[in-house]
Amino acid sequence: MYSSEMQVRVRYAETDQMNVVYHGNYAQYFEVGRVESLRQLGLSYKELEATGVIMPVIEWTAKFLRPAHYDDLLTVKTSLRELPAGHRIEFHQEVYNESGRLLTTGKVVLYFLRRANMEKTNMPEEMKERLAPYFIPGGDQPSTV
Repeated sequence: MYSSEMQVRVRYAETDQMNVVYHGNYAQYFEVGRVESLRQLGLSYKELEATGVIMPVIEWTAKFLRPAHYDDLLTVKTSLRELPAGHRIEFHQEVYNESGRLLTTGKVVLYFLRRANMEKTNMPEEMKERLAPYFIPGGDQPSTV
């Protein structure tokens, strides 16, 4: 399993009149978590797109357990539970507050597409090479957390 963490502080504009993070902002928190998880692998989303591969979101789900509030420091944990095969990648995400309490869980599914014709393609080889060590049964996986 591959896992990474990053932090984000809740801005005032991300909250509603009840001082609670508006649910739609979690899509952005999840996106930052995914982009940073790839960066921690040494991959840049921008460079990936420059090779002609794009990754549109095709499914997004979230379960809200507890609220986050203005100025909370959130930890977004992003995991790949299995090595992606083919054209599909599935990120599992969790958001925690500063006390370590789980606030939100979710899943985001993306496809690998060729930008030129919008056709499905396999995961880029460089990404596969960087992720593979985390999925060796019984092996010593590198840590990014």
